[in-house]
Amino acid sequence: MYKAIIFDFDYTLGDSTNGIVACVNYALETLGLKKQEEQAIRKTIGLTLKDTYKTLTSTEDDAEAEKFRTLFVRKADEVMVPNTVLYDGVKEILQKLRDKGYKIGIVTTKFGYRIRDIFTRFDALPLLDLIVGGDDVKVEKPSPEGLLYAIHNFGLSKSEVLYVGDSIVDAKTAENAGVDFAAVLTGTTMKVDFSAAESSFMFEISVLEKNYPMYLIILTYWEMEIIVNMSDENIGLSVLVYYVRADAEIMQTDEGSSTL
Repeated sequence: MYKAIIFDFDYTLGDSTNGIVACVNYALETLGLKKQEEQAIRKTIGLTLKDTYKTLTSTEDDAEAEKFRTLFVRKADEVMVPNTVLYDGVKEILQKLRDKGYKIGIVTTKFGYRIRDIFTRFDALPLLDLIVGGDDVKVEKPSPEGLLYAIHNFGLSKSEVLYVGDSIVDAKTAENAGVDFAAVLTGTTMKVDFSAAESSFMFEISVLEKNYPMYLIILTYWEMEIIVNMSDENIGLSVLVYYVRADAEIMQTDEGSSTL
């Protein structure tokens, strides 16, 4: 039985694309490099800033990557918060989870103070019990350091925690920490990418109704558990969740339509 739900941020709870694109291109241009297209930058969201630089420039220069990181952070302090939005329904879902007694945390590569500023802007900070940002750890994701810190802070066992994210990096973070993982397709990682990821357990459920950007379904060991049921509000879902568990056999459900 889960007692805490811990989320990634970018493309899981919110969208910072405009701010990130502005910061990346500011840093690149300041270093005398060519600006990148939005789509190329989107595919790096969730990586560390140094890995973002190396991916976009196809170089392994650590010194230049550190300069890029410094410039990115400088610009982000100006533009990131006003250029970030929470997905529709996120506040309502987090409130419903809290009402049901779940602890709510965020473990992200974004700096912790920036997450606090974003949630403050949307009057949502009280919905979070814990934030662990990239500036709070020595090694960023997919290192399990931040996730393990959150679990320890909550005083819970690994089996009582679910990590939710949108990328392979998030899945690897959960795997490295030894906790369950639910993946959503609100980012740039597609179904086929999660299918190809190395894991010993994949359990899939697809609920196809309206295009609703947030998910309300979490999967238990053998069956679906409705953690938040918003059917009374007639909200249709567009959900594709992958659930990774290291000690289980492979299971799969048929795709279909449903209203919770």
